Amino acid sequence: MAHTARRMFELLEPICLVTFFADECGDELAALGHRTYWDGYFASRAAPLGLVPAEIVHAAFYSFAAGEAARHIPSAWETIPPEESLAARERGSAASLRRILGELADSPGLVRAADLTTKAATSAPTAGRVMYAGMRTVAVPGDPVARLWHSATMLREHRGDGHVAALVGARIGGTEAHVLSALAMGIHPAETFGRIHHLPKKRLAAVMDGLRERGLIDADGHFTDAGRETQQGIETLTDELAAAPYEALSPAELDELAAELAPVSAKLVAAGSK
Repeated sequence: MAHTARRMFELLEPICLVTFFADECGDELAALGHRTYWDGYFASRAAPLGLVPAEIVHAAFYSFAAGEAARHIPSAWETIPPEESLAARERGSAASLRRILGELADSPGLVRAADLTTKAATSAPTAGRVMYAGMRTVAVPGDPVARLWHSATMLREHRGDGHVAALVGARIGGTEAHVLSALAMGIHPAETFGRIHHLPKKRLAAVMDGLRERGLIDADGHFTDAGRETQQGIETLTDELAAAPYEALSPAELDELAAELAPVSAKLVAAGSK
């Protein structure tokens, strides 16, 4: 099932990425009055958690540096109710999918993919899964395209919760996780990675020094064998922890879902999900 979870992640991730890469979601959030991309991001993604303080958003998201959530929460909710941001994210994401997929958006195969993805996404235990549990409280859309996006995003948050657990178990913090991910993607120096390059140089240097002290990177900032093993171990455990939703589907349904998602995912990958 860990192999299945990895395969489904590869097929579903391009569906989720339209939220961050395509224009429609940002346009919808800006139309509500969000001043920046990150205001809209934090306001809409954290919305299922309710009106919680920044400390809880920071803990649940995990990968952002200290203080980043507090720059947007709760201020992004002060004039725009969380549920409005959440609805705008869904509208924009569904609109992006419809534009990119064209006729495929109205195909019977997409409807079937949406149904099976929803069956998986609404079947896993929520214990210990804060972001996933939040998404489970949100009504599943009736429109097949919106339903496919919503359920793919539920599964993404489920996987993300497991990934956080794997990182905590390996004693890898959020910024450290970005460093390991950057190196795994072949980005060097890792400090140039887009998710962390804006952080203060002193902060990044401290993170790199800490990874060196633990023997995870070498003097030049490359993986050591121990570092590569740690990163791969985290990914393996993440796959294992992401498997539970797919246990709700029979082997035949899993094969059918993969077959129906393949052309959808391929078209989105070709467009860069934007």
